[in-house]
Amino acid sequence: MDVAGTSITAVVALLGVVLGGWLSIHNQDRLWQRDHARQWRDIRLAAYKDFVAAYRQYVAYTLEPTANITAVPHPRVPGRLMPFFDETGRPYKEGLEATSMAVRLVSESAETLSATEEVVISVRHLAARRATHTEAALPAEDFEKLWSAQHAFLTAVRRELGLTEMPLSAYGVRWWRSET
Repeated sequence: MDVAGTSITAVVALLGVVLGGWLSIHNQDRLWQRDHARQWRDIRLAAYKDFVAAYRQYVAYTLEPTANITAVPHPRVPGRLMPFFDETGRPYKEGLEATSMAVRLVSESAETLSATEEVVISVRHLAARRATHTEAALPAEDFEKLWSAQHAFLTAVRRELGLTEMPLSAYGVRWWRSET
């Protein structure tokens, strides 16, 4: 063998090692990115699940006949009332606040953030109304707004997580209405 043949063989072998190393690093990077995306999806899903549980518990407490809720005018939003709970209801308020903040921390979608805010506004409005109404006398339109906000939240979350459109219920899109 001559020097040129040996040199070519060495260069080809070296290129093979470099290419193999590059492909290995590239594949490892893709696997890491996929795993990272999966972990963040799981984190988001957990935050959204916790938020849904918290606002449903908040609403359930609001509808309790024994709930002690007061409301005062919002200092910065004219016409809006702010609900205040007694020590029994305070954990529900704190749970709602903490989980809505967690959603704000992990969500990547402006649509999800907006829908989260609408749910929070709706449940607070319902609680503020409960301060002046019995649970049985709460206006139906307050529940309509809440269920509409809930539907928008679930739709936004499903879209953000890459899930299919939310299936229609047996009652159609407006599944929260009793007259359909």
